[in-house]
Amino acid sequence: MAGRPEAGRGPGRSEAGRGQGRPEAGRGDGPPVRVDRSEGVVTLTLDTPHNRNALSTALVDDLTAGLRDAGADRDVRAVVLTHTGGTFCAGADLTEAGSSVSSRTEQMLTLLRAILETPKPVIGRIDGHVRAGGMGLVGACDLVVAGPKSSFALTEARLGLAASIVSLTVVPRMTSRAASRYFLTTETFGAHEAEAIGLVTEAAADTGATVAELVAAIRPSSPQGLAASKRLTTAAMLAEFDHRGADLAEESARLFASDEAREGMMAFLQKRSPSWAAPAESSGAAVGKET
Repeated sequence: MAGRPEAGRGPGRSEAGRGQGRPEAGRGDGPPVRVDRSEGVVTLTLDTPHNRNALSTALVDDLTAGLRDAGADRDVRAVVLTHTGGTFCAGADLTEAGSSVSSRTEQMLTLLRAILETPKPVIGRIDGHVRAGGMGLVGACDLVVAGPKSSFALTEARLGLAASIVSLTVVPRMTSRAASRYFLTTETFGAHEAEAIGLVTEAAADTGATVAELVAAIRPSSPQGLAASKRLTTAAMLAEFDHRGADLAEESARLFASDEAREGMMAFLQKRSPSWAAPAESSGAAVGKET
């Protein structure tokens, strides 16, 4: 990806948050989420490009902490969620598949809820691939700007899984027909299609300029006004978290622990077709793509 989408930074001071000093595997030079502050905007940058910003335990913990810190700061008017590298978020970190499934699903549920409950507008700035669990982050953001290098896919069904927890934030953003299509076909679609179906706010050639315009529109508002206005737009989703969150977390954990999902994840990591693939797929045409 040409350039790093880090809107709202400027010459602000760095605040590494909870993850400060904890090197991410394969990096050794910083936390999985970089936190920067400038002129009332906190930018949270997913910064583990070596694993395509997968939702590792460390990344989810740091992102949740960054959101809570920003939410508690009265001087903050907006949060920008962005990324380094050519992928915004590749979904679950499959290398952690041996860790507690129930713990990881609960952690993801907590993260998505934290985005919705942060009393500041959360703006996604994306110019890269978004897959699986990363789609949940997009759905949870209040506003999303997607650049020309963005692509989106709900790939869980390929691995013997379902977008169980992710559905809490993605389904309310999409049209009903679009949700049925992309949950079931796992097709990849671009920024303009994402805008047309309601998943993102705007497809933009220059994500930095568009995010800056949104921040400028938000900045004059009061903290109380922003928090109360956001609650009006997130109330229905949060009610679904209360009503169905625990059941969906249980379903997600069950699917992750299943033999079929283990085969699907192993096939992906080994860059081969899973055992259930039709003969026409065995050529490897679908193998090795991002999930």
